[in-house]
Amino acid sequence: MALLPYSKCSFLFSVIFLFLTLSSMSEAELDAHYYDKTCPQAEKIISDAVHRASTFDPKVPARILRMFFHDCFIRGCDASILLDSTPKNLAEKDGPPNLSVHAFYVIDEAKAKLEKACPHTVSCADIIAIAARDVVALSGGPYWNVLKGRKDGRVSKASETVNLPAPTLNVNQLIQSFAKRGLGVKDMVTLSGGHTLGFSHCSSFQARIQNFSLLHDIDPSLNTEFALDLKKKCPKPNTNFSAGQFLDSTASVFDNDYYRQLLVGKVRLNCKVVN
Repeated sequence: MALLPYSKCSFLFSVIFLFLTLSSMSEAELDAHYYDKTCPQAEKIISDAVHRASTFDPKVPARILRMFFHDCFIRGCDASILLDSTPKNLAEKDGPPNLSVHAFYVIDEAKAKLEKACPHTVSCADIIAIAARDVVALSGGPYWNVLKGRKDGRVSKASETVNLPAPTLNVNQLIQSFAKRGLGVKDMVTLSGGHTLGFSHCSSFQARIQNFSLLHDIDPSLNTEFALDLKKKCPKPNTNFSAGQFLDSTASVFDNDYYRQLLVGKVRLNCKVVN
């Protein structure tokens, strides 16, 4: 599959559209002005919490953006990823793909302040959606009016996180995964641009740089020099569990560099087409 490089304007427009699509993956009737009368200061409270956290921890934007996607992909954008496990139920938060999702404290802080200002009014699902918009804008990406009015989910099952697209999936498998959520190839390609922010641990791409196949030790679709550099950072066995690589060369900036890296074989995650 040949992926054409996005112009920056086209990419940002597509991102806005896709985030609106993600934000609509619930049964609620959404409205950008949903809290105008009941909690007019809601977005400022959330934005302040996001800005404070991002100032102290530059990893927060990538973490919140990932949290939003992982929440929406399972049961729609219902904040079920925030629910804690109980003795009788292992929640999404504790499913294997979500063990590396962090920054829940940012949402908790915003929720606590909102409860003081507007008790029992703003849903956690809306907080995550607004926070995701804010971290994109804070990182140099677009700003858009978030549609609000989501209801918080009451069901959260770790077993359902198996449906999240794994970093080892090839393009064909990713297409199938997104199709089950009503999302097409263009949606998938656009949402993959969210990898412009953040960091990937060695475990996410180890299979591409060690014993890839019977014929190749390294995935031949990877840039050779780039792959050898990854092998140095991620030796096998690897005792440094925090080792890895930024997802693109501008990992704290929301731009289209991820696609440029993809076109020259410098993307860590699997983008191979299987015929």
